[in-house]
Amino acid sequence: MRERIHSYFGFARKSGNLLSGYNTCMYGLQKRKIRLLILAGDLSENTIEKFRRQCEKQKVELRICSTVEQLSLFAGEEGKGVFGVTDRGFADVIREEIDQMK
Repeated sequence: MRERIHSYFGFARKSGNLLSGYNTCMYGLQKRKIRLLILAGDLSENTIEKFRRQCEKQKVELRICSTVEQLSLFAGEEGKGVFGVTDRGFADVIREEIDQMK
């Protein structure tokens, strides 16, 4: 299961459909470019709540899973816990995989 998410994150990153980091994803949400927002479960409550409110406002699906370390590994980035998927196809398959993990 994790291998699939790892693969999908890699494909999305290589194709330019994965945004990472707090400011980049907040800007992407405001510009309505993000289809799915993924947050690490070990982020601060304040950060999670800010993104939750922004996602509700923009009608973007939000998933909270894993840790900063694990998500960073999936994306090939270091120390990032906020990721935005901009392509609907990637968003759908990643959302399904995350939902199956729970």
